[in-house]
Amino acid sequence: MTQEFDVIIVGGGVTGAAAARDCALRGLRTLLLERGDICDGASGRNHGLLHSGARYAVTDPEGARECIRENQILRRVASSCVEPCDGLFITLPEDSLEYQDRFVQACRAAGIAAEPISPEEALRLEPAVNPALIGAVKVPDASVDPFRLTDANIIDAVRHGATILKFHTVTEFIKEKGRIAGVRALPHGESGPLEFRAREVVLAAGIWTAELARSAGVRIEMLPSKGALIIFGHRVAGMVINRCRKPANADILVPGDVVSVLGTTSDKVPLDTIDDMHATPEEVDLLLWEGVQLVPALASTRVIRAYAGVRPLVMAGGEGDGRNVSRGIVVLDHELRDGVPGLITITGGKLTTSRLMAELVTDKVCEKLGVKAPCRTALDPLPGSEKRHPKAEEPYFKRAAIGRHGSEADRMDFKRGREIICECEQVTRAEIAWAVQTLGVRNISDLRRHTRIGMGTCQGSFCIRKVARVLAEELGKPELERDFIADYLQERWKGMTPVLWGDTLREAEYMQTMHRDEI
Repeated sequence: MTQEFDVIIVGGGVTGAAAARDCALRGLRTLLLERGDICDGASGRNHGLLHSGARYAVTDPEGARECIRENQILRRVASSCVEPCDGLFITLPEDSLEYQDRFVQACRAAGIAAEPISPEEALRLEPAVNPALIGAVKVPDASVDPFRLTDANIIDAVRHGATILKFHTVTEFIKEKGRIAGVRALPHGESGPLEFRAREVVLAAGIWTAELARSAGVRIEMLPSKGALIIFGHRVAGMVINRCRKPANADILVPGDVVSVLGTTSDKVPLDTIDDMHATPEEVDLLLWEGVQLVPALASTRVIRAYAGVRPLVMAGGEGDGRNVSRGIVVLDHELRDGVPGLITITGGKLTTSRLMAELVTDKVCEKLGVKAPCRTALDPLPGSEKRHPKAEEPYFKRAAIGRHGSEADRMDFKRGREIICECEQVTRAEIAWAVQTLGVRNISDLRRHTRIGMGTCQGSFCIRKVARVLAEELGKPELERDFIADYLQERWKGMTPVLWGDTLREAEYMQTMHRDEI
């Protein structure tokens, strides 16, 4: 059965989710199609830095101005997803104080509040920083949870009428008289595709946009830039710590929840490898070597896993690498560019600018459809970030959910599900049930992205059986309990493989012993 919409968005990362929300808020009949789970690509494989723009001030002033504006907007409308921890750019003896001066001037020109401070003050603010530093600059960086940000956009899109279909792979574009009139998409586990029609189709599929565009009859030159990152077992620092130099490998350490994320590398990879990205032992060695220069304590801090994502960078020509290709926002109207009406691409950009990217592409969709409705996403708070009136003392079993989901925690049924299932992250049965009902969770890897189950110190070693049982019960599929455990352990193993030494190796052996029947 064919379904009709005003706009179809292909890709359920943070940009696609934000675009679905913006379109729905403007009254458009909106469909979002995602081949996997929400935030399953690069949107969920980054260091979670809400850029102040300082990192780009010297090399990309326009990008820096976009970042600081969006930084300030997201602090207001997505407060439940953002931790305003601030950041330090440190200059080490092998770096240049002349570059630091240039950096401060560029930040201020872009409207970024960059404050030079003494090494002594930097150590007072952040004792974990390398004591050998010779200069420091304080900037309004923050950390942002990309999963929560994407979820909040999806929830609001649905509440304003959008249709979200996960696990639907676009197999074909419907063309009529030279115009893109819709798509055919195959639901996972089904034998035949469904047909969806719309007046405009938006490609927001990250690095996979190049392949989708080609199947639609247009060409986009994209550079797959792989970035590897590693996660440490606790918060080594309270602030974001950056290296004050030209962007390079392993020069950002971001605190997030109870862990720290170090990144990133930047290497050009073939397009045919993007579906199998993982960090290598060599990348881990490089990250650790450079990361210790930022924070010496990383040398003795437990690494719990490593992972990698692919940046969707657009090339003007055929050359470039991940560091010198622009990270700018690209909106392509394929009717004007390629003579293919009905198709628009949004790509490039950063996690920090996802809301702006959504606004720009929704503006273009509305222009095509003759819809005159203002953008509200910079003003209306996302679900979870609305003002709430907490009780004098929230019950212990609800506090962690409030920290993750803000006011959305008030929608969870703690009367029925106050039992804590994941002790590291304090995830209750009520939160699991909410994720199943609100976000369509269907396995533990999905659940991990939406609730942080298994992301804590034990990485699921102690709770995974209980999680699998509860999730199977909430889905009404008790027969899947064993499969849930096996799939989750396999996914965790991928991230642990390149860091198997010391405590991580002992943990892996312990996990294997505990769950050998499911492996």
